[in-house]
Amino acid sequence: MSTATGSAGPGRASGVPWADVVMSAVAAVSWALIGMAGTATLGLRLLDADAAGAPGPMAAAVVALAVGGSVTPTGDVSVFGLSGAEADTAVDVMPLGVGLVGALFLSLIFMRSLRVAGVVVSGRELAARAGAVVALAVATAGGLAWAGHDVITVDVAALGGDGLPGSEGGGGLDVPGLGDIGELLPDRVGDLVDAEVTVGFAVDTAPTLLAGLFWSAGVLLVALLASRRTPLPRGWDALHRVVRPAVSSVVAVLLVAVAAGIAAAGYAAAGDDHPRRIAGAALLGAPNGVWLGVSVGLFVPWDAQGNGALLGALPHPLDDLLRMRTEEPVTLGALAGLDGRVWLLGVGAATAMLLAGVLTAVRTPVGGAPGAGGFAGRCAVRLGAATAVTLPVLVWLTEVSMGASLSMLGYDAFDAGLDLSGRLGTAALLGAVWGAGAGAVGALPAWACGVAGTRVAVLARGAGNEGSSVPAPSGPYRPGLPHRPPDPDTNPYLRLPGARTEDAVPGRSAPGDTAAGADDVAAAPTVANPIPPRPDRSRLWPDRVPPPPPPPPRSSGSREPEGGDEDARGAGGR
Repeated sequence: MSTATGSAGPGRASGVPWADVVMSAVAAVSWALIGMAGTATLGLRLLDADAAGAPGPMAAAVVALAVGGSVTPTGDVSVFGLSGAEADTAVDVMPLGVGLVGALFLSLIFMRSLRVAGVVVSGRELAARAGAVVALAVATAGGLAWAGHDVITVDVAALGGDGLPGSEGGGGLDVPGLGDIGELLPDRVGDLVDAEVTVGFAVDTAPTLLAGLFWSAGVLLVALLASRRTPLPRGWDALHRVVRPAVSSVVAVLLVAVAAGIAAAGYAAAGDDHPRRIAGAALLGAPNGVWLGVSVGLFVPWDAQGNGALLGALPHPLDDLLRMRTEEPVTLGALAGLDGRVWLLGVGAATAMLLAGVLTAVRTPVGGAPGAGGFAGRCAVRLGAATAVTLPVLVWLTEVSMGASLSMLGYDAFDAGLDLSGRLGTAALLGAVWGAGAGAVGALPAWACGVAGTRVAVLARGAGNEGSSVPAPSGPYRPGLPHRPPDPDTNPYLRLPGARTEDAVPGRSAPGDTAAGADDVAAAPTVANPIPPRPDRSRLWPDRVPPPPPPPPRSSGSREPEGGDEDARGAGGR
C-alpha cells in the first residue's frame, strides 16, 4: 500500500523493490512468449505448414519474425547425382498477429505492476522495471535464435516444377551444339520433378537480438503513452492531459479495427471450402491486412511489385492490379477502378478516424478551453500529432518483401516475388491532416452534447488541472453532475421556510406560490424538522449529574460583582 506520493510506501522508502521488479518482468515476458508461441503454433497448424517440418522450430522462427528478427533460409537440392541445383528464399515480413498478442500480454502485465506504486512512481523505479523487461526480452530473443533452426521438405511439383522441359515426356530441351536432347532425358527429368527438396532455415542471432531490444522498448513506450490509469514520475504531468487522451484513442481504434478484421475473416471462413486456411492466415496476419487497408483507405500510396504464385495470397483486386504490371502506385482510386466496392474501405477508414476524434474529445480535460472553438483546436492539434506518428509506423510495419526461387540445371521451376512498400513521408503528412480534421470534427459534437471531458482519467484531473471545469470523481460526499436543472417541485431540499419557489430557482413556478410544506421544513438543507433540545436526565439519574464547577478564584483587590456572591455563583453555575 503506497502513500499519496507513490514513493514512500512500505518497502519502498529504502529504494527500488527489486524482488517485485524481477518477478513482474519474468511474468510479463513469460506470458508474452507463451501467447506468441501459442498463436504461431496454432496458425501454422491451421495452415498445415507444420506438416513439412517440426512445429517447434517453425514456431520459434515465426515468433522471431514477429518481433522484427531475421530468418535466413538455405537450400540443398542434389538428387540423382545432379549438381548445380540451388534453392533461394528471402522473407521480410512481420506476422503482426503474433506480435500483437505478445505486445498485449507484455504491456498489460507491465502496466499492472506500475499501478502498485500509487499516484506517482519514481523515475528510478520506472527505469528499473522497464530495463528488467527489456533485458529479459532480449535474452528470450536469444533463445529463439537458438531454437529456430530446422530443415523442411518441399514438394517440387507443388512449387511449379511440372513446367520443366521433358516433364511431360516429350523432349523440348535444346543444348547448343547438341540440338534437342529432350527425348534422351524424359524419365530422369520426370523423376526429378517428383522428387522432394530439403530447405533449411535458421534465425539470425544478432539481428534478432537487436530486434527484440527495439520491439520490447517500443511496446513499453506505446503502453506508457496510451495507458491513462498508469502513474508516471513527477514532472511528467503533461502526458496525462496532453498525450495520453489522443494516443489511447488511436490505439483503441486500431484494436477495434483488428477485431473487425478477425470477425470478417471468420465470416469468410464459414462459407469457404478451406476454412482452416483462412482462419490460420487471419490468426497470423490479420493486423497486416487490416492496417494495410486503413492506410490505403486514408489515401496513402504504395509501391508494389509482384509475380508468380505469391500473388494468389493477395486480396482482390490488389492481385489483379499487380498482374497488370503497371508502374503507377497502388492507391485507393486505382483499386476502386477495378472494383467499386473498394470505396467502402475509404469510408471505413474515415469512420475510424472520426471515432478516434470523439474518443479524444471525451478523454481530454476541458479546463481553460476558451469555448467550443478552443477545445476543438486543442483536440485537433493533439490528435493530428499522434496520427502523424502512428500512420507511418503502421505503413512501415505492414511492408512486405518476399521472394522465392528454385532453379534446377539452370531452369526455374518456381519463381515468385512480392514487394509492398508505402511512402512514409506522404503517410506522415496525411496522418497529420486526417488527425487534425477528425479531432476538430469529433470535438464539436461532443461539446454540443455536453460529453466533452466526461471520461477524463483521474490522473489527468489531478495533474496540474487547477481551475478545470471537469468535475472530480463522484462519491458519497461529492455528488456528480446533475442531468437536468434543479427543480424544487421534486427536490424538497431546495425549499426554504417561508420562501417562494421562484426565489430558490427562478422560472420554475408561477409568482405568488409558496413552497409546499415550508412551515414543516427547517432552514438546514438536510434536516426535515428543528432539532429538539436534549432532555433533562437529572431526574432519572440524580447521582450521575456532575456537580457544578467551582467559581473562579478572585484575585486580591478585585472588585466584587454586583449582586453578591450568590449571583456570582449562580452565574458561574450557569
